[in-house]
Amino acid sequence: MAILTIEELAASLPPNRAIAGLDLGTKTIGLSVSDLGRRFATPRDVIRRVKFGIDAEALLAMAAKEKIAAFIIGLPVNMDGTEGPRCQATRAFVRNMGEKTDIPFVLWDERLSTVAAERVLIEMDVSRKKRAERIDSAAASFILQGALDRLASLANASRD
Repeated sequence: MAILTIEELAASLPPNRAIAGLDLGTKTIGLSVSDLGRRFATPRDVIRRVKFGIDAEALLAMAAKEKIAAFIIGLPVNMDGTEGPRCQATRAFVRNMGEKTDIPFVLWDERLSTVAAERVLIEMDVSRKKRAERIDSAAASFILQGALDRLASLANASRD
């Protein structure tokens, strides 16, 4: 497994395969999956975290079922651009996943993704309780949609 930049991923993606977005939390892993045309991110049920081995199995089972070509994982960079303990935990998770899969990962700056996701859920009049259940997958969708938009931009630039 490799950690790629979004540009490297764009150059190596096979056609007609989905991409997964991940929002790694301490209690859950928010999931989102693209359509095969890689235009839209759709939230999926979260994975409740237990311990790494079990979490990895659940993630890889989802990846096999959905025919995932790559993972876009949110990197929780601080607002000033520095990396704290949550970034270290995310990088460690990706490193450990590298021992279990060849599916590449892209680290994606996720600043404000949870804030944006919560704002949308509030606008949709989702109750506080249901927002708590859906926020991680909604954030994963924001992360994935940002990467899908960037991939589309790179594809358009290569055609020009």
